[in-house]
Amino acid sequence: MLDAFFQGFTLLLRWDTYLYISAGLVVGMFVGAMPGLTTILAMSVLLPVSFKLEPMLGIPFLVGVYKGGIYGGSISAILVGIPGTGASIATTFDGPALTRKGKGRKALEMALYSSTIGDTLSDIFTLVAIGPIAIVVLLVGPPEVFAVIIFSLVLIASVSSESGLKGAIAAFLGMGLGFIGTDATTGATRMTFDIEALSGGIPLIPLAIGVFAIPEVLGAVESRAVGFISEHIDLSKTGERLRWSEFKKSIRTILRSTVIGTSIGMVPGVGQVVAAFIGYSAAKRASDHPETFGKGELDGIAGPEAANNAVNGPTLVPLLTLGIPGDNVTAILLGAFVAHGMRPGPQIFQEQGPLMYALLITIVLANILFVFLGYILLKPFARAIQFKKAYLIPVILSLAFVGALSTGADSDVIIMVIIGACSYILKKFQFDLAPLIIAFVLAEPIEYRLSQTILYADGTLFHYLFVQRPVASVFLSAAIIWSLYMFIGPWIRRRLKQRLA
Repeated sequence: MLDAFFQGFTLLLRWDTYLYISAGLVVGMFVGAMPGLTTILAMSVLLPVSFKLEPMLGIPFLVGVYKGGIYGGSISAILVGIPGTGASIATTFDGPALTRKGKGRKALEMALYSSTIGDTLSDIFTLVAIGPIAIVVLLVGPPEVFAVIIFSLVLIASVSSESGLKGAIAAFLGMGLGFIGTDATTGATRMTFDIEALSGGIPLIPLAIGVFAIPEVLGAVESRAVGFISEHIDLSKTGERLRWSEFKKSIRTILRSTVIGTSIGMVPGVGQVVAAFIGYSAAKRASDHPETFGKGELDGIAGPEAANNAVNGPTLVPLLTLGIPGDNVTAILLGAFVAHGMRPGPQIFQEQGPLMYALLITIVLANILFVFLGYILLKPFARAIQFKKAYLIPVILSLAFVGALSTGADSDVIIMVIIGACSYILKKFQFDLAPLIIAFVLAEPIEYRLSQTILYADGTLFHYLFVQRPVASVFLSAAIIWSLYMFIGPWIRRRLKQRLA
């Protein structure tokens, strides 16, 4: 591992890697600053761009979009109280109040610095811990990996949606889409309806664009896209810059939230939104003056921003060691890794260790670019919230079609449109599509691990999983119990309320 780590440094001596990650940061901050657009939308339409680049360029580019988008969401949250991303919702509690007090610039800089520190420290943790974790994962077999994937999928389906049933339906739909095509084990085609274009399965690019981009465009058209927020924001009145004495008071809050975000990031399906709320609550509880929170408190910015950015690095731990994406973003990143010939899992550090460590080190160093670009582009991106959505709809739609065509198959455009229309309908019925895309990318590893497990079980699958493999038994039992709670729990609570009433 150490040899691979040091060899990774030799792959960093190239300026174009940092050029592409800088471009990703700029794009991410721009998109994140504009409410109505999402980071995952930008990543999905730009995914084909990463495919055309080599790994040391394409993956850092997407990671830059991811990092920049989370911080960009705080800009509109602070200035006008509208979060650019879900991760910035907690920032709206104190951000607008600070702006009204003439401290908007202080809040924006606190968000930048706390985001950078949280992101950097969690990335360093990921860099140090991921190798030993991969070694441990190598010691377990296919049954354990299968059980962990199933448990993660159940967890993601339950926490990604307000309705456990809707989350489960979305996951089953994604799994079904993932099984379309040729069975890797038997070579038989399935669920293709004799359509030749489906024999190779549904490609990730048209699926991702259809799930994330097309519903956004249709929603914007439906709402007539008259504009984003206000056209009369006076950025010259955001106040003076953050002083060192003010930042120093928030260091404990930043470090506390970094630990919170790092811990949450390693759990699939939880994500930045939960981390931000917990970070905010922890900052308020630890404060000597909690009554000031919600009225314009800098710690109310530092807490959620450090926490939601600290999630970024650790989400790569389950992704790279087990091949399990914890959210939409890591599902897109998984597709990028696979497209570049790198199948995430414990073997990846044995097979491509130097390249993996080079990418991880690059992600750490990207935070230097993050704070530099964030500082000099703060005011320009603050103006981004004054863009009208109508101007961007044709651009997004064009990128979507170009992205679908980039695979070289005209049928992918049809797939994108059909999936996009269906995704739009699902969103109208309040379905969260995160379980769908994650289940889609997990369908192949689930099938592969299950086939291996059945082979090992030799006709005694239940006994093998629940008696002979205790680790697998624990995760599968947890998945079953959690599923029962997800479906039966609401009914039990209603019955108890009726009895008490």
